[in-house]
Amino acid sequence: MIKMKEAFENKKAFIPFITGGDPSLDVTKKLLIALQEAGADLIEVGIPFSDPIAEGPVIQEADVRALAGGCTTDKLFDAIAEVQDQLHVPIVFMTYMNAVYTYGKERFMKRCVECGLSGIIVPDMPYEEKEELSGVCHKYGVELVSLIAPTSHDRIKRIAEEAEGFLYCVSSLGVTGVRKDITTNIKEMIDQVRETTDIPCAVGFGIATPKQAREMAEAADGAIVGSAIVKMIAEYGEDCVPYVADYVREMKAAVASA
Repeated sequence: MIKMKEAFENKKAFIPFITGGDPSLDVTKKLLIALQEAGADLIEVGIPFSDPIAEGPVIQEADVRALAGGCTTDKLFDAIAEVQDQLHVPIVFMTYMNAVYTYGKERFMKRCVECGLSGIIVPDMPYEEKEELSGVCHKYGVELVSLIAPTSHDRIKRIAEEAEGFLYCVSSLGVTGVRKDITTNIKEMIDQVRETTDIPCAVGFGIATPKQAREMAEAADGAIVGSAIVKMIAEYGEDCVPYVADYVREMKAAVASA
């Protein structure tokens, strides 16, 4: 299992997000390999879920398409397992508490290990309730990524103290989605983290352009992009792979120049 910290070693990381099973599991497998070849340092894969409360309309619609196409958590695990030997960057699941509980915590983590998943991000799990998953994650060596937001304030240092893999810095309030301007003082958030730990910090929510990615990477250790990629997948469907790969190359170059 590849550790997430490897994504950040001696470089700024570019982290793309895709929704598993959108537009199909076959395309998901092709995308994972293409993203890696285009320069992705770590890849987030969303498990399609019927009530993704942290997501804006773009990713919500991707979840609907993936579920309508028959994607299940089991099938997504199987698809990743099929290309696991070709992947040499960390793969991380973005999912929700309910999805993990419905699947069974032990069974879920065991399958993560079998399929080479490095960690999970659970946006609807408050920091105060992380014990719900942290014990079983530690048992199987699956890192549980913590999130901090502009509203975390005095909790930032506390969250940072126990953070694993990398710290997901939410750039904007609200749900995921492309934003014209990102006004949060990211540097201030990261300075607070740095008083406690040197864990890598990657910024997500709202980043869509190379300029935004470079600006975020100047303040942080990496940039995360989801909705802009998922939008492209929606536009090109089964033919999306080369378009997404070109976009990722451009974004990686911007992050690397920070």
